[in-house]
Amino acid sequence: MISVQYCLTMARYNAWQNKMMKAVLESMDDVALHADRGAFFGSIWATANHVLWADRMWMSRFEGKVPPTGGIAGSVTMTPTLPVWGAERFRTDAHVILWAEQLHALDLVGDLRWHSGALGRDVSKPVALCIAHMFNHQAHHRGQIHAMVTAAGHEAWVSDVFVMPEAGPWL
Repeated sequence: MISVQYCLTMARYNAWQNKMMKAVLESMDDVALHADRGAFFGSIWATANHVLWADRMWMSRFEGKVPPTGGIAGSVTMTPTLPVWGAERFRTDAHVILWAEQLHALDLVGDLRWHSGALGRDVSKPVALCIAHMFNHQAHHRGQIHAMVTAAGHEAWVSDVFVMPEAGPWL
């Protein structure tokens, strides 16, 4: 389904996108970041926090570590300020890249089992599908942020994968 190279490419793409998104968010004031824009999580800010939380949730599942607290409802307030979010986003993106750099083909085989708070039950799905979902989830919500930024009158970043620099900078 997916390869180790896919995982590494998408981890780098995610970090590159978040770096450019952060620069745009830093040009916006708090009112614009927190305004309810009708997206699933309401605001740019809430959505950015949710994506950070979800990335940490998926990584905790892949690595068998303690998940972030708060659940989906609390995910939207994971960090209190843009500078804190930026630092946590940077750390998480670096972590995802390091994880992807250490993957082997066998790590992409088999099932991942976890208790889904969203579904309220235990779930078992192919690990490769779950990894693909993590990267898709990032792109989905970052796309929502992209649209909200544009609707707020700011110029958004380029999001095409083929435009990504091959040698970085991702972080």
